[in-house]
Amino acid sequence: MSSGADLFVVCKQCGSQVSPYITECPYCGHRLRRRAPKLPREGDRKRTRRARVPSSLSRLKAGEIPGIRGEARPYVTIALVLASCVVWIVWSGGYVDFGKLIVDGPLAGQWWRLISSQFTYLSGFYQFTCLVAIGLFGWLLERRHGWLVVFALFFACGVGSALIGIAAYPDPVFTGANGAALGLVAAWAVPDLRAARGRRYYDGDLLGTAAIAAAVLCMPLARPEANWLVGVSGGLIGLLIGLGLDRGLSSH
Repeated sequence: MSSGADLFVVCKQCGSQVSPYITECPYCGHRLRRRAPKLPREGDRKRTRRARVPSSLSRLKAGEIPGIRGEARPYVTIALVLASCVVWIVWSGGYVDFGKLIVDGPLAGQWWRLISSQFTYLSGFYQFTCLVAIGLFGWLLERRHGWLVVFALFFACGVGSALIGIAAYPDPVFTGANGAALGLVAAWAVPDLRAARGRRYYDGDLLGTAAIAAAVLCMPLARPEANWLVGVSGGLIGLLIGLGLDRGLSSH
């Protein structure tokens, strides 16, 4: 029979015992290794058949292990991406005026523009770039922290950065979720940034993360409705929230 070391590996991020044949922890999303390990040969499978891990452990149910959330689809991330697509169909089909959805001058009591502008894009290129960042890093954050954190983080970075833009410009005109997208990217990258600063090992791809962040950050060069101050402010808000989340996760 195989030893216990052959059946499980311990995730350095959350301390859970997981299968040695996966590259990411199913409980917190932490990458365990860069490459998948080699599968055992047919002869080894026969010898370890009696020590096979039960299939019921492959998916964690809610409340099964205290302190570890159950696996679920990234419903909030999917909803945020679909909402932007629906809003594009609605305004491009002429069902609603585009100018009523974006931040165009002082709000004059129309505070709902802060929310509707997060899902409204004039350019497909601008929309695609933001939705790639939101979809990817929202999904990763939802696996790590749960749907409520992603929901709160998206609107905290998006609406918060929009308010900063309105306060900074006398006649602000901007739209899109570049602030929210950069906030999600920054919040996700915090653990790896802290590890890199402390010269500790980390599994994340900071170069890929930086490339996506740079694409969103430089969007104002191509699209004037993508405000640079809003993007930078959203990234800083996400960085601060990510630091708090990482410290809270490390304390557990």
